[in-house]
Amino acid sequence: MVDAYYIGSYWLARRETSTECAERAETLLRLLGQYEPVWERWYETADSFEEARKLPLQPEAAAFEKLFGRKKNRVGDGFNFWLWAGDHPVETTSVSAACGSSTPFVNSVCVLKPPSEGAVADRVLSVSVMTGALRAMALAWAPEWGVATSENHRDAVWQRPKPGTFTGWVTYFSRERGRVPPLPEPVRVEAVEDKGTLVVLTPERFTVSNSEHVALAGRVHALLEGAGLLRPLQPMHSK
Repeated sequence: MVDAYYIGSYWLARRETSTECAERAETLLRLLGQYEPVWERWYETADSFEEARKLPLQPEAAAFEKLFGRKKNRVGDGFNFWLWAGDHPVETTSVSAACGSSTPFVNSVCVLKPPSEGAVADRVLSVSVMTGALRAMALAWAPEWGVATSENHRDAVWQRPKPGTFTGWVTYFSRERGRVPPLPEPVRVEAVEDKGTLVVLTPERFTVSNSEHVALAGRVHALLEGAGLLRPLQPMHSK
């Protein structure tokens, strides 16, 4: 069975203007382009691959401001977008975000889904790129929590849990969540400037079919939960 992976960052109730959201989106795409050549060129959606290829979006704040001016990219007091990258229909990456809303009832979120198979997947489903992509999200969006992980592991072990409450291959905690406790090898802990901390479980690709990976995730989950780091999102102050 082919496993699917994703990188997501989440926060709650932080009101921001279209300009602020556009600047964050520009930062995200600029940083992602450092990790994978395909991620240097992004396109809007359309009814077909061929039509969408005619809709390139420049990774600049002005382009996102224009996007956010459209009715379909506005939801309540927030803004959203959905883009994709790739040279072949079966090897595309999608990135979507909902940002700027003050509501405490719906998460603000940014999610990147790389392909599951093929040459691009072979490159990006590595600890260096997955960690780098989550770091890029942390720097761009300043979320409360984030994860880069296997969908199969998430669903099999945590049963589609709420953001902030589980442990993935790579997990991000903002500094407001607290300090990361000592963790067993081979787990690696990395600071993300002054914003927060990344916890990286394994240097090789994390898979739900590897019992050692699953057991390690369980041990680390218990330690992080005991330290009070795993809990539902809380409303954030404007930054």
